[in-house]
Amino acid sequence: MSEWWAGLTALNKAFYYAAVFFGVLFLWQIIAALIGLGEQEADAGVEGADADVDADAGLDHDVTYDDFEHGAETGAAESTAAFRLLGVRSVITFFTLFTWGGAMYMDRGVAVAAALTYSTLWGLAGMFIIAGLFYLLRRLSETGTGDLGSCVGTRAVVYLNVPADGQGEIRARVGGVMTHVKARGAGGAAIEAGRPVRVTRRLTEMTVEVEPIASEDAQTGKESSQ
Repeated sequence: MSEWWAGLTALNKAFYYAAVFFGVLFLWQIIAALIGLGEQEADAGVEGADADVDADAGLDHDVTYDDFEHGAETGAAESTAAFRLLGVRSVITFFTLFTWGGAMYMDRGVAVAAALTYSTLWGLAGMFIIAGLFYLLRRLSETGTGDLGSCVGTRAVVYLNVPADGQGEIRARVGGVMTHVKARGAGGAAIEAGRPVRVTRRLTEMTVEVEPIASEDAQTGKESSQ
């Protein structure tokens, strides 16, 4: 092993160092996504018998013009946040494949120019594939959001930060299907990503209002549903 490493060029070693660094980042984002998905499924799946009653009561709230106007103004900000998140994942994917590809091609004796060309193609292919997969998953998760009344009174998890007096995104169960829904904090409150919340009412056809759930309340709800 030491002889193999000593026989590598400085550029090849640099590519291996970078490959390990970006490989760790790539694995970290996958693990974080899986853990976040598991927590979201568990929190959103905890629904007591009182959810239906709360849903009926939540639908009695009136939707004001300000709700529609605010949703239009903050929709662009939410889309920008999602695009940035997707961009980070794509960049990490690109450099992971680029560095590993370059390191292995040069390790096999491929000329530097050719190794860089091949690894760039691998990186671009991976970047576009990841971007396409997340785009398709996002589109699929948005199906069924027309009946948001079914999620009023249920528990969900914040997926994208809900800024103060702004709009973010939650993962909630709508019509029995986990989906992404645009959301605003009750009273304009800011809610960070990963926080369990309760859907209090429907604001528009695509937006709901949510309020944070205290950890002890969430635990109580879980125990009562078991």
